[in-house]
Amino acid sequence: MNVFIAGATGAVGRALIPKLIEHGHAVTGTTRSPARADSIRALGATPAVADGLDREAVVSAVRAAQPDVIVHQMTALAGLGDPRRFQRSFAATDRLRTEGTDNLLVAAAEVGATVVAQSYAGWPYEPVGGPVKDEDAPLMADPPKQMRGTVAALRHVEGAVTAAGGMALRYGGFYGPGTGLVRGGEQWKLVQARKFPIVGDGGGIWSFCHIDDAASATLAALEHPVPGAVLNICDDEPAPVRDWLPGLAQAIGAKPPRRVPRFVGRLLGPHVIQLMCEARGASNARAKALLDWTPGVPTWREGFAQLNSLS
Repeated sequence: MNVFIAGATGAVGRALIPKLIEHGHAVTGTTRSPARADSIRALGATPAVADGLDREAVVSAVRAAQPDVIVHQMTALAGLGDPRRFQRSFAATDRLRTEGTDNLLVAAAEVGATVVAQSYAGWPYEPVGGPVKDEDAPLMADPPKQMRGTVAALRHVEGAVTAAGGMALRYGGFYGPGTGLVRGGEQWKLVQARKFPIVGDGGGIWSFCHIDDAASATLAALEHPVPGAVLNICDDEPAPVRDWLPGLAQAIGAKPPRRVPRFVGRLLGPHVIQLMCEARGASNARAKALLDWTPGVPTWREGFAQLNSLS
């Protein structure tokens, strides 16, 4: 199979390329920076320099590669350590999930490729009913202001890609090599500095996904496609903040997280309450059944315990 990865220097792309090569697939990977082309080549893929928001450049790169499938992993997250700036942190990624998705779909139609795109599982679900949601559960109809653009972008990428016969993979929160939750990463530093508190009862449920499991599930989706499917890709143990955050702190040798009342969190914005107190987790049962896939790191407990040995 000839695979084109848009956003190949991101955490998923870097983990996915070696798996694709090992399975005998040819890979072209994009980067916006010519300086990062060698890192793609070093993994065994052919680099292509293209900005995902430049339709002409995207179409030209896809036309040259002639892929069977396009993997959309384009993100541009920044400043995730400041919860007051949630909207700003996701703004560039929201454009890549809207304009960038449309550019890839135009290119895909020209060469007859299908698209498998990155989405997100967990907090975007409507915070009603049980603590863990499957793919049939609705996303938030009226999200907090700071989250509106991101939820709209997720709706767009999922709707546009599945309407074209592709797949959307809702990954859980990433950790492991290449992510912000690894030694020296942004989230690691926040927990070490006790700047990631438990807000209120810490009852918000989060689902996690080791980056190697994100890559293995993506490989499974390419080799066993389910046209039009949206699938949660996460571990087996969704957990409330009050459980996983102290567990993370202990695993990396940090002091226990601070606790702040719910009203303090609300001062930072309603989106903080959504994340820390009201979020729902995601079930991976459908992905397991349809992709014949299981996470290699089945729980965050096991995965977090490995973080000190990763870099």
